[in-house]
Amino acid sequence: MADTLARTLTTRDLTLLVVGNVIGSGIFLVPSSVLAQSGESVWVAMGVWLVGGALSLLGALSYAELGAMSATGSGGGLYAFIRDGFGPFPGFLYGWTLFFVIGAGTIATLCVAAANYMTEFVPMTGFQKDVVAVTLIIVLAALNVRSTKESAMVQNVATVIKVIAILAMCALLLSLGQGGASPAVSHTATPVSLAGVSLSIISVLWAYEGWQYVTFVSAEAQNPQRALPRAITVGTVVLIAIYLLANVAYLAALGPARMAASERVASEAVTAVLGPAAGGLIAAAIIIAMYSAAHATVITVTRVYFAMARDGLFFQRLAGIHPTYKTPAFAIISSCAWAIVLALSGTFEQLLTYVVFIGWIFYALGAAAVIALRHKRPDAPRPFRVPGYPVTPLLFVAAATVIVGNTIVSQPMQSAIGLSVVLAGAPAFVIWRRRSRVRG
Repeated sequence: MADTLARTLTTRDLTLLVVGNVIGSGIFLVPSSVLAQSGESVWVAMGVWLVGGALSLLGALSYAELGAMSATGSGGGLYAFIRDGFGPFPGFLYGWTLFFVIGAGTIATLCVAAANYMTEFVPMTGFQKDVVAVTLIIVLAALNVRSTKESAMVQNVATVIKVIAILAMCALLLSLGQGGASPAVSHTATPVSLAGVSLSIISVLWAYEGWQYVTFVSAEAQNPQRALPRAITVGTVVLIAIYLLANVAYLAALGPARMAASERVASEAVTAVLGPAAGGLIAAAIIIAMYSAAHATVITVTRVYFAMARDGLFFQRLAGIHPTYKTPAFAIISSCAWAIVLALSGTFEQLLTYVVFIGWIFYALGAAAVIALRHKRPDAPRPFRVPGYPVTPLLFVAAATVIVGNTIVSQPMQSAIGLSVVLAGAPAFVIWRRRSRVRG
C-alpha cells in the first residue's frame, strides 16, 4: 500500500470544508432562542452573534498556527495538536470520543434528520426513513473512499448550493418582509440578564462549532503552510457574515417578538413572506445543509483515526491507504459503518447529549497547545503565527471553559455520564500503547 495520502485539496476546498462543516441546521433554528435569551433586544442578540463569531475566530487563528506548523506531518489536526502539546493520552481520549460518539454520532444525526425532512416531499414509514438514512451514509462512504479530490468537489458543490440558498432566502426576507407589521404573539418577554446573555453566547458558539475539523486534513492539502491558515480564517469570517445576515433577514420577516417566540424561525419566516406552500423550499435547503455537513464530517474526522492508527494507538487496519484511490479507505468505511449502527439503534441522540460538550474540553486543550508548543519547541518553523499571542488563545480557552463549566453546573448527571464515556477509553489506551511498544 502507498505510504502517504495524496495532497489534492486546494485553499478553496479547505475554505468550503470550513463553511460546509459548520452550517447544518443551527442557523435555521438557533437565532430565535438567542433573541429570546437576550431579552428580545435586537442589539444585544446581534452583539452576541458578533462575540460568538469573534471567539470562534480567535480559536481559528490559534489552530491556524498549529495547523501550519504541523502540516508536513501525518495530519490528524486537533488530535495531533493535543498529542504534541500535552502527550498521547489526552490526544487518544479525544480521538476515542470522536470515533465512537462525536464523529459517527454527528454523521448519524445529520443523515437521520435529513431523512426526516424528506417526508416534506414523500411520506415515509419509520423503516423507509431508516433505509434512506443508511443509504445516505453508504453514499458518503463510497464517495470518500473513491477519491478525496472528487469527494471534495461534491462537497464544494453542496456547500455552494447551501450558501446560495441561504443568501437567496435572506434576499427574499429582506425585500418582502414586513417585520414591523407582524401579528402580535402571546408571550412574556424575558428581561435582559447576564445569565440569559451567557446562555445565548453558548448557543451561538454551538452554532459556530465545526470550523476546527478542517485541520484534520492538513496532510492532504496543497501548500498547507499557507492554505490552512487562510482557509480557516476566511471560512470563519464568511460564517460570521452569513449568520449576521440571516438574523437580520429573520427580523425583517417576523419582527423581534415573533422571531423570539418561534420554534422553527427559518420556516416561519419564509412562510410569512411567501405563504404556506413555501415550506418545501426551506425543507430542501435544510436537507442540502445537512448533507453537506455530514459529507464534510466524513472527509475530516476519518483522518484523525488514520493518524491515531499510524501512531500505534488505534486499530492498525485504519492506518492503511487504498493502493488505487490513495485514500484512508478503512478509516472511512469503519467510521461510516459505526454511524450506521448508531443510526439504526437510535442511540446517537443520547450519546451526543452526554458527550458533545466534552468536545470543548479538547478544543480548549488545542488552543492551549499553542502556548505549550511555544515553550516546548521555541525554534520550530511557524509559517503562521497567531496575532495577539498569548491573549488570542487564552480568550478562546476561557470561552471553552465557560461552556464546559455551565454544562456541568446545569446538567451534572449528564456531564458525569459523558465524562465516564470518555474515560472508558483509558484501558484501551493502555492496551494499544503496550502493543505499539511490542511492535516497536
